[in-house]
Amino acid sequence: MTGAVSPWWAPDRHADRRPRLLLRNRILAAFRAWFAERDFVEAETACLQVSPGNEAHLSAFATEAIGGSGARTPLYLHTSPEFACKKLLAAGETRLLSVARVFRNRERGPLHHPEFTMLEWYRAGVPYTALMADCAELLALAAETAGTRRFDYRGRDADPFAACERLTLAEAFARFAGIDLLATLSPDGETDRDALAGAVEAADLRVAPDDTWADLFSRVLVARIEPHLGIGRPTILCEYPISEAALARPVPDDPRVSERFELYACGVELANAFGELTDPVALRRRFDAEMAVKLRVYDEAYPIDSDFFEALAVMPDASGIALGFDRLAMLACGANRVDDVIWTPVVETLP
Repeated sequence: MTGAVSPWWAPDRHADRRPRLLLRNRILAAFRAWFAERDFVEAETACLQVSPGNEAHLSAFATEAIGGSGARTPLYLHTSPEFACKKLLAAGETRLLSVARVFRNRERGPLHHPEFTMLEWYRAGVPYTALMADCAELLALAAETAGTRRFDYRGRDADPFAACERLTLAEAFARFAGIDLLATLSPDGETDRDALAGAVEAADLRVAPDDTWADLFSRVLVARIEPHLGIGRPTILCEYPISEAALARPVPDDPRVSERFELYACGVELANAFGELTDPVALRRRFDAEMAVKLRVYDEAYPIDSDFFEALAVMPDASGIALGFDRLAMLACGANRVDDVIWTPVVETLP
């Protein structure tokens, strides 16, 4: 068909893609060596899980296991190896790495792919700020392995060797949107939807009658803040409101915000980290709230993994992080889409 793009396996197209794919392999090998030098244990976690995760806006691929009797058990392809990794922490691992293929439905675009590679690692008994240092070293290692001094994506660039900028959500909302975010939170972290709606309207952003506080928070983050992150140097965006960090523990001196950070370069989110919440009662309450939102928005909800909560009761204090490896490889290789650094992209599906 005239003008059609050749499939990824066409020899001429593969020849164009191959240098980046080989570079991706070298970066992943360098990362594995980095973790091995620091006594991390790499574990392969099962992709099939009882629950794919309990975040409202993550959509999973559903399947089922069929027993010898023909009995059917619902299962899901995991959206993250997190639940399995935390069970391994409960089992006694203290420095843990997972290089996992993960699956997320409803997601495809320049920065999204239905199946992708996630690096997830955990450190028991250390503060989540230790993961910030890990991120800085891995960004530099990716660039060094790729033989580049700069990351560039759609006209935005960053120096992967530079010290990361550290910015709280409150600082980012004030600087880029003129909004006092903490003024919309009560002392215990409860959200004030009307207060944020007024501030968002004053910032000349749309407010719909059925918007929740979380909807408005996300709108400001995407429209006014993320385009400014990771420009010139990487940015660590930290201290998310507790309502936006279901898996993170509160900051000790301010229960309105959490031990959560995200890493950005060139305006692209690369990683999401937590000082892990290990209180089963508090986490169950948060999961139930997330699934209530999911049911309202998407007319579906995912089961709760009771085995995970049993493990959580004996899990040590830990910090954990998930890094989208394909996105980082894309930046290091100078690609325009994550598909360009994935060896065999998933078949195109209907929009």
